[in-house]
Amino acid sequence: MYKFLLGLLMLMCSQLASADLVAKSNFLLKDMAGVQHQLAQYKGKWVLVNYWATWCPPCLEEVPDLVNLYDQHRQKDLMVLGVVFDYKDVNEVKAYVDDMLMSYPIVLGDDSVMEQIGAAEVMPTTFIYNPKGKLVKIKRGIVTKQYVESLIKAGVK
Repeated sequence: MYKFLLGLLMLMCSQLASADLVAKSNFLLKDMAGVQHQLAQYKGKWVLVNYWATWCPPCLEEVPDLVNLYDQHRQKDLMVLGVVFDYKDVNEVKAYVDDMLMSYPIVLGDDSVMEQIGAAEVMPTTFIYNPKGKLVKIKRGIVTKQYVESLIKAGVK
């Protein structure tokens, strides 16, 4: 009886875990321009969801690579979504985005975003989804153009 109950409990936990993965596998985010971004709409493309903050020096350092990636790959095989956390106000974010020439969409981060994508212990953190919409990497710290292009080239599953 004990083995049966343990097996049933494990099955229920795995069902809950897979339901959680399904819920997180098709996020819906609205950027500062009012445009909605759903993971499913980028099927066939790599998707980077990059958590950052205006006060974060490593975030500042990685922005040029993210802009370059987005500008070079967005028409073909990549989407970048920046999610800003821990900011004073929207004007601070807009000024930062303008100063850094951030061409990719920016989402104002909140609890809803973390519920859909996941939390981050450090800034920056980048969630990387393959063209099938599967989360394949969580990169804590700086993400570089070379790193992302190597993942794309390798076809990480």
